[in-house]
Amino acid sequence: MELFEKTLDSREIFDGKVIRVTLDEVELENGRTAEREVVGHPGGVCIAALTENDELLFVRQFRYPYKEVVLELPAGKLEKGQSPLENGKRELLEETGAVGASYISLGKLYPSPGYCAEIIHLYFCRVAEFKNTNPDEDEFLKVEKIPFDRAVEMVLNNMIPDAKTQAAVLKTAMLRNIKKL
Repeated sequence: MELFEKTLDSREIFDGKVIRVTLDEVELENGRTAEREVVGHPGGVCIAALTENDELLFVRQFRYPYKEVVLELPAGKLEKGQSPLENGKRELLEETGAVGASYISLGKLYPSPGYCAEIIHLYFCRVAEFKNTNPDEDEFLKVEKIPFDRAVEMVLNNMIPDAKTQAAVLKTAMLRNIKKL
């Protein structure tokens, strides 16, 4: 098969709480072999939640790998036994206190396909109501409401570097133009 790499061997290098790293030997389409380092990840979900005042819900939180506070849409790691949509609803409620309605799939995103197997599922919803937040015990966030047009402008002006947030905001903007969300 053209452009396919066949796995010949896979050796676990690291198995942590969130990620698993393997070193794989693959056969290339020309018959030669190469090594691939692969980061396994359970996947994630991201929700673009729009309020009745045409604001998107965001969270600010410290992201250790970058050593900075990052502005992003509510998101989280997929938990076993739940669909991506169920995970998204849970994360939205835990992080922002919002309960969404009229969920629409915005597709999936491969954040770093060169080495990482993570898939992030993107959704849009309307906020139906607010309840109490319930973040994870090691999660500290600040919830912000940003007018939709301002959020699009912030993505376009590189004020929001997070890939999943950029994709979800811009996909939502396109769908709003097409479907009048």
